[in-house]
Amino acid sequence: MEEKFVLNIIDKKQVPEAEPERQYYFMDIAKEYVGQLSKAKGSPLTFHVSTFGCQMNARDSEKLVGILEKVGYVEEDSEKADFVIYNTCTVRENANNKVYGRLGYLNGFQKKNPFMMIGMCGCMMQEPTVVEKIKQSYRFVNLIFGTHNIYKFAELIVTAIENSFGPKLGKKADRMTIDIWKDTDKIVEDLPVERKYSFKSGVNIMFGCNNFCSYCIVPYVRGRERSREPKEIIREIERLVADGVVEVMLLGQNVNSYGKNLDTPMSFAELLQEVEKIEGLERIRFMTSHPKDLSDELIEVMKHSKKICKHLHLPLQSGSSRILKVMNRRYDKEHYLELVEKIRAAVPDIALTTDIIVGFPGETEEDFEETMDVVRKVRYDSAFTFIYSKRTGTPAAAMEEQVPEDVVKERFDCLLKEVQQISAEKAGALMGQILPVLVEEQNGQDERLVTGRLSNNSTVHLPGSTDLIGKIVDVALKECKGFYYLGELV
Repeated sequence: MEEKFVLNIIDKKQVPEAEPERQYYFMDIAKEYVGQLSKAKGSPLTFHVSTFGCQMNARDSEKLVGILEKVGYVEEDSEKADFVIYNTCTVRENANNKVYGRLGYLNGFQKKNPFMMIGMCGCMMQEPTVVEKIKQSYRFVNLIFGTHNIYKFAELIVTAIENSFGPKLGKKADRMTIDIWKDTDKIVEDLPVERKYSFKSGVNIMFGCNNFCSYCIVPYVRGRERSREPKEIIREIERLVADGVVEVMLLGQNVNSYGKNLDTPMSFAELLQEVEKIEGLERIRFMTSHPKDLSDELIEVMKHSKKICKHLHLPLQSGSSRILKVMNRRYDKEHYLELVEKIRAAVPDIALTTDIIVGFPGETEEDFEETMDVVRKVRYDSAFTFIYSKRTGTPAAAMEEQVPEDVVKERFDCLLKEVQQISAEKAGALMGQILPVLVEEQNGQDERLVTGRLSNNSTVHLPGSTDLIGKIVDVALKECKGFYYLGELV
């Protein structure tokens, strides 16, 4: 590589200190470098971003893509691209192992492609043991950064290209660019974003988490809560709507605690009322809600809203008040059930979904039956059920009374059967009604059909052409097929 091509390093003068001007300055430099490399390669440099984990990560990946396209990279579906980035999740340790396996796979491609760089970012990179392992065992990785400095991506691209293709390459280990921050209070606005969908978008309203549930690594890798200014959120959504977006998903680890750290505090309910005023916006979704912070004010706003979707994801985790206390969830079974009662009284047709962990340390048969009791009383539309697994770095990992695997498996199967049965019983409740559907994509199995979602997040398939995608149309729900509806345009 060094014999065929030497990067012409740009002398950086008068680098802006203020953001986002600084990043746009580095985007210009990165664009020059990408141009040089593309010319040497004989074709445009390509990129591929693989996203692991939650909607927050998906939104971060859209920001990565926006900057990559701004500096001249061209997106490719394959991991054989010239710049492959893994935006990682670390909620469960098996997710880490999956990433390590994929890294070994990438190394084979890199050996054949002298223009290839590999980048690692996201929650997994906030763990010092992970970064150390990559430094020791995966020395071919070019760029490592975390969750707190994603806004610096353009600057990091420049450094990584210089380190990887500069005229003074040393040992392979020296090619690594590593920039991990322990925490930050900075929020940088107005950077490029390339949305996956033209008609809907996630919108970060806050970052980080203050809850420290005993099983969860998120506060350690995402940092403490920091809320965006409401005017910036409204401005972003207004721009999205002007660009054709009809539905937004407001994102945060705990949206219900939004605004507490602002100089002029604002509640999440108040923010929702402001978002609702935006003309042209048709639908508002949000996640995730923490039961301990879900207020009567929010329920009242949901009751009267014309735009908030009839779907609430309200993680339970356990129905046992004793286990909830050990989990540091800061609500009990009775409070949770009271919340559900209030929500359903205010919004009778709302769909409720949840997360449940089975086999948390110390969980007895009686504790599990408490969880089953809540499931039967609430009757969730669907639930994400998880078998507890130790997460190094969390208090729960060091707890005694880890539940035997065979017991956990038996409980998990029992819970899953109950959840599926209730979901099946509730399916079809909207049969015969005419309801608005946001058409999202062409059906993967039948090109004569398109697929969309109801306000309550149920899937609907209907005959139609792709020019319906992005539109909200009235659909008669003709038939229920268990977990989706078949409908017809009205």
